Amino acid sequence: MDTENTHLKPVREQPFRLHGPGSGPDFLIWFGLGLTIVWLVLLSLYVSNTTGWRHIGDAPIETLGNFLEGAFAPLAFLWLVIGYFLQKKELMQNTEAIKMQYVEIQKSANQAEIQAEAIKASELHARRQSFLQVAESVKQQLGAIAAFLFLSSQGAAGNGLVSEERIAELWESMNNTDPEGFSRSLLQVRYRQGERYAYKLLYGTTIRNKHCENFIFNFERLIETAADSDENGMIRDALLGSAHGRLYQWMLDYRDNPPAGFNHGVYDFDPDSVE
Repeated sequence: MDTENTHLKPVREQPFRLHGPGSGPDFLIWFGLGLTIVWLVLLSLYVSNTTGWRHIGDAPIETLGNFLEGAFAPLAFLWLVIGYFLQKKELMQNTEAIKMQYVEIQKSANQAEIQAEAIKASELHARRQSFLQVAESVKQQLGAIAAFLFLSSQGAAGNGLVSEERIAELWESMNNTDPEGFSRSLLQVRYRQGERYAYKLLYGTTIRNKHCENFIFNFERLIETAADSDENGMIRDALLGSAHGRLYQWMLDYRDNPPAGFNHGVYDFDPDSVE
């Protein structure tokens, strides 16, 4: 059997039915029409056997009116009842249609809510991707500031504690894949030399103080930008837990609470002496 040809054969349309056979509006209408015809036939036989159709017009108008009222009152009542049931059925159908519309509206509302959540998630993902791209540039900028701060005390301009080869390695690493190399080196100097030397390392000169201010300013802007794409605070925690973040917190601590014997902004000491 050719399956392709079967799709081309016309399909006989079925008559549209609102209800099954034997019930519904069609049945009520035909039932009413049947009773009406039977009643009219009986009424005609009654008139023929009593007054006669020839003499019905001779009756007084009052008598004729009473006759017509009594003759057609049952029919009026019959069609009133049929109309009531037809209207009731139609109201039930309208109620079902309204219920179905309500269900569809609920489905549409749920679908719209799902789409809104998807759009929100997509927007959040886009903001997060955009932030991560910006964050890489800012980390490079922070790495450069930390490098200048490190060189001012550990390079040839300072006390020369770090060799030129090591400084060159840090620069190369920062330019490639590790923008936090100089920040980690500063943290290592702090733990190796103690709190007092660490304070000099950050705020021992006006230049170093300026580097710290720039570092704090840019790191705080990075955290503020992260808040737009960081609902649960994970990005903020990761930033604060990084080498740049620990150096930032160290700068804030020493700026607001200098070690004993130091006043922030006062440079009455040797900035490169190791005590």
